[in-house]
Amino acid sequence: MAEIWQGVKSTRDETALARQAERARHDLDMLNYPPADWVPETTGADGRPMLDVLVVGGGMCGQTAAFALQREGVRKVRVIDRNARGDEGPWGTYARMEILRSPKHLTGPDLGVPSLTFRAWYEAQHGAEGWAQLYKVGRIDWRDYLLWVRDAVGVVVENGTALVSLELTASGVRATLEGAEGAESVWARRIVLAGGRDGAGGLRLPHFPGFDGASAEARCRVLHSTDGIEPEQFVGKRVGVLGAGASAFDCAATALEGGAAEVTMFVRRPHLPQVNKSKGASYPGFLRAFGSLSDADRWRLQTYIFGEQAPPPHESVLRCDVHSNFSIRFAEPWLDVVPDDGGVSVKTTKGRHAFDAVILATGFEIDLAKHPLLASFAENILLWQDRIAPELAAADPECARHPYLGTGFELIARDAGRTPGLGRIHMFNVGATMSHAALAGDIPGLQIGATRLAGAIVESLFQESLPDLEARTRAFDERELAPTRYHVR
Repeated sequence: MAEIWQGVKSTRDETALARQAERARHDLDMLNYPPADWVPETTGADGRPMLDVLVVGGGMCGQTAAFALQREGVRKVRVIDRNARGDEGPWGTYARMEILRSPKHLTGPDLGVPSLTFRAWYEAQHGAEGWAQLYKVGRIDWRDYLLWVRDAVGVVVENGTALVSLELTASGVRATLEGAEGAESVWARRIVLAGGRDGAGGLRLPHFPGFDGASAEARCRVLHSTDGIEPEQFVGKRVGVLGAGASAFDCAATALEGGAAEVTMFVRRPHLPQVNKSKGASYPGFLRAFGSLSDADRWRLQTYIFGEQAPPPHESVLRCDVHSNFSIRFAEPWLDVVPDDGGVSVKTTKGRHAFDAVILATGFEIDLAKHPLLASFAENILLWQDRIAPELAAADPECARHPYLGTGFELIARDAGRTPGLGRIHMFNVGATMSHAALAGDIPGLQIGATRLAGAIVESLFQESLPDLEARTRAFDERELAPTRYHVR
């Protein structure tokens, strides 16, 4: 079973991957990719040409969105990511699972091109038999596959570049970027926020009174699952883990495999969730049609799925359970966390526990008021709580805080006259789930989401450019009958 947890370990066959990339580029060429740039150039307020789209985030969602835009002939696109190459998204950073929970056959970043699928990438190195023997996709394999797709399709990501502020106007968005060369101001007609799990708020950090009064040195004993955790820092230590999702078990496994003396997990529920309802809603009909449902239907379905919660992958549970020094305390939420020079004291509903370090595997929250780029105008962004009955919002406040997005993932203003240009921001991250289902983060819906996003942006660019495009059509003068005697000058 341990071999299943760890997936198939392999080195990269760069020669085989280069051949496969050439094959994929040939297939794209047969599909006329990338088509010519048809979008007329527009001048920003600074007198320089505007970007058609600025994509913020170069991970799985960002690069796939850029690929989808390029397939539609939208070429004045920049993709930025604050992290180094390979550290975009969670795969090479805070994700600690050995294998993805998704089945190996899922597609998405390929946008329907067979030679760009993960299977094609894997078979190029290990053959059909290797694919047949593969249990699930290794986490680092998935990261490397994404980088390969990016390079093969020609999506350029500017790593080490962060978006630090947005200024909205009716005709465009002024974005301030910070990179290795310093600050830069650019104007874009559309912004795509593809920031992943924390792209619609931030970390979910429970408030513990005892933590507030602790010294900075003592606070370092309290970690979040997204922190830079290394196995060796837990050698011989007692570790407490709050949470029971996938990241909680993966963090626990990291500590156990690093040599922790004991790891105790705390769960507020009496047992682990048993059924992944999201998996049951990952078929094309649901993913394609969910966004067209009424508000009442979308709210009922999605709050049910969120409320049921997803169980941790059984592989992650078994990875922890093989260690005799691992235990779970059910129905025991934390009331306080008090770090000091000697360790961390945790007060629960059932008593006190002493640890050397604790890990908060509490995930992310949806709250646009806490988003550093959106906070200044968040109060005018339409939320789901504005579209449903107050008693429903009170019963599920986090779902109610999701942005209520338009058909192209665009933000909508509560008061249309207060925030000109708000609809030029497209939220292609976890914040889109209540409005569109899991099209911007989960692999099964990625292709549907990216093509829907690109199609909506194409429509808006065409409509805004109609005078220029109509003039271009009227001026078009390619005389097809010139070689014949029926040509008329």
